[in-house]
Amino acid sequence: MRQITNSVLMIRPVSFRMNEQTAVNNYYQKVLENVTPETVQFKALQEFDAFVAKLQAVGINVIVVNDRKETDTPDSIFPNNWISFHQNGDIAIYPMFAENRRLERREDIFDILEEKGFVINDIVDYTSAEAEEIYLEGTGSLLLDRVNKKAYCALSPRAEEDLFVEFCEDFEYTPVPFVANQTVDGKRFPIYHTNVMMALAEKFAIICLESIDDKKERKNVLKHLKEDGKEVIAITEAQVNNFAGNMLQVLGSNNTKFLIMSNAAYNSLTKVQMDKIKKYCKIIHSSLDTIEACGGGSARCMMAEVFLPLN
Repeated sequence: MRQITNSVLMIRPVSFRMNEQTAVNNYYQKVLENVTPETVQFKALQEFDAFVAKLQAVGINVIVVNDRKETDTPDSIFPNNWISFHQNGDIAIYPMFAENRRLERREDIFDILEEKGFVINDIVDYTSAEAEEIYLEGTGSLLLDRVNKKAYCALSPRAEEDLFVEFCEDFEYTPVPFVANQTVDGKRFPIYHTNVMMALAEKFAIICLESIDDKKERKNVLKHLKEDGKEVIAITEAQVNNFAGNMLQVLGSNNTKFLIMSNAAYNSLTKVQMDKIKKYCKIIHSSLDTIEACGGGSARCMMAEVFLPLN
């Protein structure tokens, strides 16, 4: 099994804006005052294209698919929430909290991947859970240690425990559930996605331990990471607010390893944290300021890793 891949699916936005339906429990989203929707879309597109160019320049295989104008999908730029790809040729499709995000799911993307030589064997569809208002938002909710077959999940309104356990049974992962919180106006609320406060790489994990208020849960997460030989790099809640947990390790040309993040995340890291990361891989960072502010997601959310086998 591989933990990291050379191929990522990315969706080029056509009507990106702050999604009012996700803002109810994504406290990282902001309203940009005196900025028109057209300007937001224009800036997001600039950021997206520059980001893709940086990834392609180091040999990462970026499969770019354009969003569709006819569907009102302001968050389509974050495809990792509705789909995940697995090495056995399976695809999982997930139930989404926001109704307008459900329109992001597209079967034509399967055809595009098959045209590029990827093999799809089976589709595991969890979307019927939406009828019961039960959600599990892909690799936003699920942090998969694909080598050690463990799945880490910060439970929230967008990550329901029973469905998480069901996924783990279907895909043969050991579940590691916990609750991660953030402070909003002096109160503690669940962080909406696991991949905002935690990133899992081949040899290390970046995690905001202080967001896991329950000491037993925190201890359990650490135990699993350490027994699998991961170096734990702790980040603060302030760094999480700069998307320092929203990173992804990928392979470039000649199997060179890169950790991908935004400028905001990069600039929030301390020298000690940076040195720890650089022991294992190089860093690529790009300006995603508009996407982060309006979307409440960052670099990792924008990339759906493709682990499917090739013909």
